[in-house]
Amino acid sequence: MENSKYATGKRKTSIAKVWLSKGSGKISVNGKNFKEYFKRPNHQMQITRPFEIINQVTDYDVTCKVIGGGMTGQAGAMVHGISKAILLYDENLKSTLKKEKLTTRDSRSVERKKYGHRKARRSFQFSKR
Repeated sequence: MENSKYATGKRKTSIAKVWLSKGSGKISVNGKNFKEYFKRPNHQMQITRPFEIINQVTDYDVTCKVIGGGMTGQAGAMVHGISKAILLYDENLKSTLKKEKLTTRDSRSVERKKYGHRKARRSFQFSKR
């Protein structure tokens, strides 16, 4: 892949390695078309969102390798990676993508389980008597 830009996107425990090149709008994830890989329409919309915001839906080809996490986390990681790679092509789009909060990493992740509790915050039932 000559003349392509590389960026890494992360979300929860998912990591997306994204290669972006000028092309016709093909998006492939782990060797498959993104519509085959991400069955849910909201994930598909989420992935194409950075291109829709900059009004260049069919200007770039995306090749992506995603590992870890679930489908939603992987889709979020891809969006982050795509946005970062677009900025490597055109720095002027930064304000547009930043306004939509696509360039920042979503720092939310799963809270750890605490001892003496059933889950992260759920405690055992308290009995006064």
